[in-house]
Amino acid sequence: MLKKADRRDTANPLRRLSGDEWAAMEPTWRDAKVGIIDAALARATARPSGNWYVVGASRDVRTGTPFGTTVAGVELVVWRSPDGTLHAGPGACPHLGADMSTAVQSGCELICRWHGLALGPSGRAGWRTLPAHDDGALVWVRLDAVGGEEPTSAPILPERPDVDASVVAVASMVGTCEPADVIANRLDPWHGAWFHPHSFADLRVERAPGREASEEDDHFDLKVAFRVSRNWGIPVRARFTCPEPRTIVMHITEGEGAGSVVETHATPLAPHPDGRPRTAVVEATIAHSTRPGFAHARRAQALVRPVMEWTAKRLWNDDIEYAERTYAVRAARRRG
Repeated sequence: MLKKADRRDTANPLRRLSGDEWAAMEPTWRDAKVGIIDAALARATARPSGNWYVVGASRDVRTGTPFGTTVAGVELVVWRSPDGTLHAGPGACPHLGADMSTAVQSGCELICRWHGLALGPSGRAGWRTLPAHDDGALVWVRLDAVGGEEPTSAPILPERPDVDASVVAVASMVGTCEPADVIANRLDPWHGAWFHPHSFADLRVERAPGREASEEDDHFDLKVAFRVSRNWGIPVRARFTCPEPRTIVMHITEGEGAGSVVETHATPLAPHPDGRPRTAVVEATIAHSTRPGFAHARRAQALVRPVMEWTAKRLWNDDIEYAERTYAVRAARRRG
């Protein structure tokens, strides 16, 4: 049986932070070796993707409302049948190129507003639908002509809690960088407390993979406190892994919310007119807890989700700058 103090500690995840001032923290630049980060990135980008790309949040594609986007330079329209089944196809009408995201949906078909051409899941000559997948949190599309890999029947997903028993928040941002710059940012956990002192404290990378890490050993383990206030935070242990080349996942392994995941997906978009790349960062937080009170959080998702998404965007406002700078430095070296 737990003692009274132990029960109190179990009920309250907050802990007092070390109180170190920012400038007095232990520097991490010696540990954040370029060779380790580059080797981890090379292993990640060499993994198969099955040609799947994240489009956005599942809730963004609503029945009756076509959703238009561009992925890897390919204009797309995504929509749902009345039963919720997801479909994807080229974003331009095969007749005269009208934007099919402005089409009117009738049953399973999209009716072009220019001349009334009906396009549905079966496609037609010059307009073939594409494989699409809804994992409960995110919508994916398979682009075999772009990916050029051996296709898979579904995206390569990380281990995650049951979406229906979790609180799911999805935040999206866009940066002038390549997908690899987004993944490299997360493969550098040493920058967390330095670059995001408003969110993280007492961060320590407990284990990093070697430059020749095996698949089993290819992960970063760290201990960190999510800052709640200047002096208080929620300490956890977390593990970072890359299940496929455009995804990096943080699993909470110990502490409050153990089993929860934060998935960061990097999706190439259409480039800028001058050719510089544009990448969407789509971050899905799938929060789970065994605490009895978590059921109340799930019932209040409409209120909780915006706060979670604001937190993710706050971090990525910093990290987009980081990724863009990484790209700009690399591009300058190539030109030089």
